[in-house]
Amino acid sequence: MFNKETEYALRGLVYISLQNIQDKRPGTAEVAKEIDAPHFYTAKILQRLVRAGFLESIKGKGGGFYFDPDKPEIPLVRLISSIEGDRSFSGCGFGLKHCSESNPCPVHEKYAPIREAINKMVSEETVQSLALKVYNKKHTPEKIKK
Repeated sequence: MFNKETEYALRGLVYISLQNIQDKRPGTAEVAKEIDAPHFYTAKILQRLVRAGFLESIKGKGGGFYFDPDKPEIPLVRLISSIEGDRSFSGCGFGLKHCSESNPCPVHEKYAPIREAINKMVSEETVQSLALKVYNKKHTPEKIKK
């Protein structure tokens, strides 16, 4: 659905947030390995995210990537828009440049509600909320079966 850069950025930031919850700051190699992405491409993406202010980093021993706890959580829509632009949230599902209610593409009626649902989800979720979901899923004891 999203381009590779966006997918790696989302997975990388969720992983970094998950590690930060555990008071760890992962480095580029660790992030790349854990999100199954090429190391140099991951490094490039993470550098862009630091420059854009989504993430912080410290070089050297004890360094790595982390989120500034004083900054607000990052809505997925903001991250995705910064990488792909707003077209992901308003574009035609068929890929046409001029698709609208008055000039619909062949999939317009079925794609519009899907696009709206995606917009709602990425507007409501944050990188940190996804990391917490992963963390809670891993750290919640399974219910005892009767």
